[in-house]
Amino acid sequence: MTSLSPTGTQIHLSRGAVTAQIAQVGASLRALAVDGVDLVARYPENMPTPSCSGVVLAPWPNRVRDGIWDDAGASRQLAVTEPAMNNASHGLLRFTAYEIEQTDAAATLSATIHPQSGYPYEIATTVTYALTDAGIEVTHTLTNRSDAPAAVALGTHPFVTIGDVDPHDLVLTVPADTLFDVDERLLPTGTSPAPQHLRDGIRLGDVTLDTGFADLRRDADGRVRSTLTAPDGRTVALWQGKAFDFVQVYTTTGYPGQQLAIAIEPMTAPADGLNSGLGIRRLTPGETWTLSWGIELA
Repeated sequence: MTSLSPTGTQIHLSRGAVTAQIAQVGASLRALAVDGVDLVARYPENMPTPSCSGVVLAPWPNRVRDGIWDDAGASRQLAVTEPAMNNASHGLLRFTAYEIEQTDAAATLSATIHPQSGYPYEIATTVTYALTDAGIEVTHTLTNRSDAPAAVALGTHPFVTIGDVDPHDLVLTVPADTLFDVDERLLPTGTSPAPQHLRDGIRLGDVTLDTGFADLRRDADGRVRSTLTAPDGRTVALWQGKAFDFVQVYTTTGYPGQQLAIAIEPMTAPADGLNSGLGIRRLTPGETWTLSWGIELA
């Protein structure tokens, strides 16, 4: 079923006790619930997407300093889309209306990154949202339709919650050994050890974060899991598959309808990765890169 809003057609998915809502613009995950309990923080349907909520970030996530990047020796100038900090932010598909194919429990959205100022490559992208028994699995593809190798990275920006709990009382864990130090423009200046309390768990109301993390610890199945745990023991995990080697964690008191909200953002490259080269993949002509992540309630 679909409906219309400022973020385009709204896709409604259902599988047993699990429901989700996907927005056409930005292919954003704007709602996910299990047994009626929200695992993704909702926002009003009559407003544009706030704080990049749930949006797919490609062909780079996070920020590029001054919008300038080194493309194998060629200097490229992207449009500056974060004027307050003079950065290019969150890729080229944030305001794109995707094409949609869907069934009751899954939807695939498709969009093409066309050659443009600062990014001379054509990249075909898809994102498939498929409901599971406990949440959602998300699969991305990026295919280089250019005649030269193309630098790409990918991220997403979901706001995760357990909707029937005061968010201040949720306990956050991030299984990372390293964090990125940043300047006043939120661009990396170096790295430091990540504090132990983030691996052990810290009450969300006791921490303020807009921080990128690296050296993520993977579980036996190869997935990285960052978690929020309620006082009654229920846990929502955001898992990251292969190549999602970085995560950005962002807390805010400005999310509509929420006292406190947290985005846990899986990324294949950190802030300013187009310049540092960290996590950047060069797709050869015709090559496809497939990536996955998801959210599950335990």
